[in-house]
Amino acid sequence: MEIAIIGGGNMGGAIARALTQSSIIKKVKVSDVNENTLRALQNFNNSIAVTTDNAANVKGADIVLLAVKPWLAETVIAGIKDSLDYDKQIFMSIVAGVPFEKLEVALNKNGKLPAMFRMIPNTAIDVLQSVLTIAPHKDAPKEKVDLIKSIFDETGKAFIVPESQLNAFMALSSCGIAYAFRYIRAAVEGAVEMGIYPEVAKQVVTQTLRGAIDLIDTNDSHPEVEIDKVTTPGGITIKGLNEMEANGFTNAVIKGLKASLIK
Repeated sequence: MEIAIIGGGNMGGAIARALTQSSIIKKVKVSDVNENTLRALQNFNNSIAVTTDNAANVKGADIVLLAVKPWLAETVIAGIKDSLDYDKQIFMSIVAGVPFEKLEVALNKNGKLPAMFRMIPNTAIDVLQSVLTIAPHKDAPKEKVDLIKSIFDETGKAFIVPESQLNAFMALSSCGIAYAFRYIRAAVEGAVEMGIYPEVAKQVVTQTLRGAIDLIDTNDSHPEVEIDKVTTPGGITIKGLNEMEANGFTNAVIKGLKASLIK
């Protein structure tokens, strides 16, 4: 299969790089106005076909993925609409804040629309560990939903959700990866204050998080079950947890997620 990505910036470029390792996608094409961006993608993998012509890029592709800034979406769609084949092509958008309602208007060709999907990835797609939240349009056939999920399951873990949940998932995973990095930074800073070198501290913290993730996945357990295993009565772990809670740890996480929610 062939995918044409319009927009080779941070996220569009990351998707392109990830899909060069796909067992399903055999050709990746990217268009962008910035030739330096395109050159960088070809330097990463010269099998990526690049062009500055969006309309030319989409021709012949099985999937067209829109990865531009929200304020450019309608203009870009207008420039490629006549080149799209609605009977054969799947149209995907990773443009945040542009719902199906607007995509329907922009893509409408004499009452006809392509099979459409919206997707919210996160930056871990660069290492094939992304969360990819995918909302199919109400008219998207099941076989195409299954196809899209199978393609992006190879770049992490894909979740099929209704469009109404996309913004919540974006706060949890797309914004959430930044919150995970902030925890790592805070833990490293605490470690340095306790006398551990920063690079060593970073390795310890990231390995601790990997272990926590593997325990929850392997045991299929609730986080509190695993917490109970290391919080002995009167012990140091429960003291640390209680101090974090006294300073608003859980409340800060919940409020941060809710602040990220697009309403």
